[in-house]
Amino acid sequence: AEQGTNSMSKIALVDDDRNILTSVAITLEAEGFEVETYNDGQAALDAFNKKMPDMAVFDIKMPRMDGMDLLQRVRQKSKMPVIFLTSKDDEIDEVLGLRMGADDYVKKPFSQRLLVERIRALLRRQDAISGDASGVEVEETKLMVRGN
Repeated sequence: AEQGTNSMSKIALVDDDRNILTSVAITLEAEGFEVETYNDGQAALDAFNKKMPDMAVFDIKMPRMDGMDLLQRVRQKSKMPVIFLTSKDDEIDEVLGLRMGADDYVKKPFSQRLLVERIRALLRRQDAISGDASGVEVEETKLMVRGN
C-alpha cells in the first residue's frame, strides 16, 4: 500500500537484533518505504558517508559503535530525523539522546504501528522545513538568521 511521498523515503534501521530489523523492515516496506538495515553503528556510518537516508531508527546498545556515538557522527553532517529505539528503561539515556539531537524515542517492546506513525510525523515535519510548505521555510530562515 504505497502512501504518496512515503514511496520515495529511505529509512535506515540500525539494530543488532536481527528479529527487530526483519520485522520492522517488512512493516515499513509494506507501508511503501524503502528500507536499509544495518547490524551496528559502524556499518551504518560507512553507508551514510556514501549516501544519507531520509531518516533513521537507531538502537542505543550495539557492538562496534553504539547509537549515541552514531548520532553524534551523523549530526556533524546531517539534520535527518532520528528515532532512538531502545530496551533501556533509563530516563538519563532518553534525556541524553534528545539533547544530542535525537528527534524521538521508542522503548522496546513497541508497537510497529506507532513506530510507523512517528516516522511519518517526522518526515512530514522534515518536508515542511525543507521547503514543501513555504510559510514554515520562512520561519525557519528567521530562526537561523537570529541564531547566527
